[in-house]
Amino acid sequence: MFFVIKYYIGGILSKFSTKLFKSSGKILLLFAFIVLSNNARSELPVVSDIRIGEYKNETRFVIDISESVEFNIFTLYNPSRIVIDLPDVDWKLPDDIMERQSALRFGIINRFRYGYFRPGLSRVVLDIEKPAKVKKSFILSPNEGKQYRLVIDLEVIKQNKYLDSVELTRKAGKKSSDKRSKYRVYDILPPHKKPLIVNDNSSETLSTRVPVIVIDPGHGGIDPGSTSGRIFEKHITLSAAKEMKKHLESLGQYKVFLTRTRDTFIRLRKRRTIARNYKADLFVSLHADAIRNKNIRGLSIYTLSERASDKEAAYLAEQENKSDLIAGIDLSTESKEVANILIDLAQRETMNESSRLAYELVKYIRKFSRTLSNAHRFAGFAVLKSPDMPSILIEMGFLSNRGDEKVLSDPIRRAKLARIIADAIDHYFRRRR
Repeated sequence: MFFVIKYYIGGILSKFSTKLFKSSGKILLLFAFIVLSNNARSELPVVSDIRIGEYKNETRFVIDISESVEFNIFTLYNPSRIVIDLPDVDWKLPDDIMERQSALRFGIINRFRYGYFRPGLSRVVLDIEKPAKVKKSFILSPNEGKQYRLVIDLEVIKQNKYLDSVELTRKAGKKSSDKRSKYRVYDILPPHKKPLIVNDNSSETLSTRVPVIVIDPGHGGIDPGSTSGRIFEKHITLSAAKEMKKHLESLGQYKVFLTRTRDTFIRLRKRRTIARNYKADLFVSLHADAIRNKNIRGLSIYTLSERASDKEAAYLAEQENKSDLIAGIDLSTESKEVANILIDLAQRETMNESSRLAYELVKYIRKFSRTLSNAHRFAGFAVLKSPDMPSILIEMGFLSNRGDEKVLSDPIRRAKLARIIADAIDHYFRRRR
């Protein structure tokens, strides 16, 4: 390819001017830079997996990496976090790493985030539910077919000792500390020439303001959804959504809106837009499925899959109007590459929150109603693809199953199910306050 480009530039030179040759030379240099950059990326240490477990009453966090690297660990307060700084690495985690988030909730780690932080630095952030310190951290050499492993053992400690450890690790890790300003800085966003201006609601947290919930009754109008005889999914979802809205509003703790209040057709992306216009803290899409296997029954909850989020981030980065893709951040002046990174990181955080929500809802709902055994599922549904708004899709049951059909078609039993879902959402928000 290098020969072809060189030959092409030579042909242009014979027809045009030396000035044009200089311009074409820049193209050649850019091409060479891209090739070298790709080669450099392929030579970076590769992070291939992340695992969490419990070991001798401690929570163990393990990063599988292709070579031994230097690392720095420090703690942050309010909220409590453990931060792991690595050199620039190539993230090649399994496709299902986000799906495994709910399964990886061991010990004191609620969730984790990872990504590029700034040139030469990658970062992993652990959200912890209790004050903890890093008891041990070390690199294990490869053995029995395993790669190098960065092992971090966390131990629960008292609050006052935790605050001391925050201060000590801040002093030890000044170069990579999390500097705060009047702008809210997300832990894993790369730095910019100009600060990213965020709608800073830090003085108005979920504990002091009313959460906004948008409920989306699936289908509608010319789109009936699944059917069973004269029973249409679009009517079931609208009825259940109205009951959820009524129940949540009766608690006096929420503002609740519906994407539709009558039998009308709304495009999928429009439903997300409606929720974002309401500045929703949570988007819930209601559905009722139908499949060939009539024996399968029970509720399930979907969140966005990793592959679907990658495609959506790329799509959003291509859009001309990028000023409102992420609430409070204007991406209109950013390049496509930078916008893609920022969207991906924001979406990753949103996916983590959505997965956590789904986990909590399933745990609560199955106490009172039937669910699938693997009730938390992952898919690329369009309504789940908002980069900055936790979103879930609830399949309330299967119209193809006689038992589920009786529940969903009966107004009293359907209303009861809707109230159970609403109570699960309330339970989730109360735990966050």
